[in-house]
Amino acid sequence: MSKSGRTPGEKTRLFAHYAFEGRSYQSISKQYGISPKTVQRTIDKTCIQGHIPIPKSAIILMDTSYFGRCFGVMVFRDHNKNRNLYWKYLRYETVRAYQEGIEYLRTLGCQISGIVCDGRRGIFNSFGSIPIQMCQYHQAAIITRYITQSPILEAGKELKKIAHTLCRTNQESFVTSLNSWHAKWADFLQEKSHCPDTEKWHYTHRRIRSAYRSLKTNLPYLFTYLNYPELHMPNTTNSLEGVFSNLKTKLRSHAGLKIKRKIKVIDQILTN
Repeated sequence: MSKSGRTPGEKTRLFAHYAFEGRSYQSISKQYGISPKTVQRTIDKTCIQGHIPIPKSAIILMDTSYFGRCFGVMVFRDHNKNRNLYWKYLRYETVRAYQEGIEYLRTLGCQISGIVCDGRRGIFNSFGSIPIQMCQYHQAAIITRYITQSPILEAGKELKKIAHTLCRTNQESFVTSLNSWHAKWADFLQEKSHCPDTEKWHYTHRRIRSAYRSLKTNLPYLFTYLNYPELHMPNTTNSLEGVFSNLKTKLRSHAGLKIKRKIKVIDQILTN
């Protein structure tokens, strides 16, 4: 029996109700016949349970999600074992933080066979010869951000259709379609407009140009999973997105949670 009067097993159960079931202090207190304050103190004193075995090799899915202003968690997930191997709390997402995570796993004896990431600027050239796959879901989201879900202009509609084939085609076919689109709309993309206020000219269809440029820039990393079939790399970070979605659902049950307790809940969920 601990000083608080509760056994380690009871503490673990209380914390499991709170973290995994999203139950409130009041709900737990009624079940165990103790005050909400006692539940809170018990949870605060409970140590995180779980052991993370580090594999000899892994395909790493990595991304960062935010749970409030300037409070994000960067997670590295083993694709083959569906287990979170490493995570770090960040104010801002940086390429350097991802490099440090990969180096940390290497120091533990894990060989990184491949990486799947969101394609943030500068990341593709940061891991030497490790094969890198840009998440095709993130690429599609970038296109949508530039030209919306329902483009008005015909060039945008056609580019949207090409982008939607990412998960169903190979690099050769995709490049052929993209090049054909560009040849068809080359003059359209060069159109410029005059701004009377500044007396300057700008490209009329800047957002469509940006969407196209994004595809061209990321193209060498959009089909890596097909170029290394022996690695069985996924083409998206969807498994990791599911982790983030689960975390946000659990934390939503505890609105107004202080950072210290929020970190404790996240640590416990990511450890299991």
